Amino acid sequence: MSLRSKDTAIDEIVASCSGDLRGAVRALLLINEHLEAELVRAYAAAADQGLTERGSSVLH
Repeated sequence: MSLRSKDTAIDEIVASCSGDLRGAVRALLLINEHLEAELVRAYAAAADQGLTERGSSVLH
């Protein structure tokens, strides 16, 4: 992602929060927490299916 597209994404996120920078950061933190929880579930599911053995690149 280019610097310009990152700046555009940041501008869009802030705009979606009515210009409230704290609100934008809060929203990003909540999204990050959600994605981390999904990742934990994905690793757990992979472990249940034996897909996380050493050297496996299933989740990488």
